[in-house]
Amino acid sequence: MLRLPKKALFAIEAVLDIGYHAGVAPVQSQEITRRQGIPRRYLEQALQQLVQHGILVGVRGPRGGYRLARERQRITIGDIVRVVQGGGNRALETDGMEGSELGTKVVRPLWAEIHDRVMAQLDNLSIEDLRSEADKAGIVIESHNALDFTI
Repeated sequence: MLRLPKKALFAIEAVLDIGYHAGVAPVQSQEITRRQGIPRRYLEQALQQLVQHGILVGVRGPRGGYRLARERQRITIGDIVRVVQGGGNRALETDGMEGSELGTKVVRPLWAEIHDRVMAQLDNLSIEDLRSEADKAGIVIESHNALDFTI
């Protein structure tokens, strides 16, 4: 079974949490840690990368936190994975490595094709899609002041 790295899963969960629990005030990282159980060391690093790449906006100050930088339907899971994986080319880490003819001409191209298919699927899933799934699952929004700007 293919496994998404922990860092990518944590980043997806964090962005979804922000998109799901967004309200008048930004979502604070300690709230995400409490709700999702994401270790702070992973979370803060991922959140900063997501801010640097325009997926999130960081709000400074005592009531600061994070907001989505654009609408939920315009943030794909592929966007998030690429940010935290530094371009999303983990499947191609073996490029330039020596190997057998079977490995270089059959196995590695197969892995690259699988990687491309997975990323294409992730590019077709948005935070809005996952938020809808959370609604269907009956997950309660904690923010009493939650606002929804979906048009």
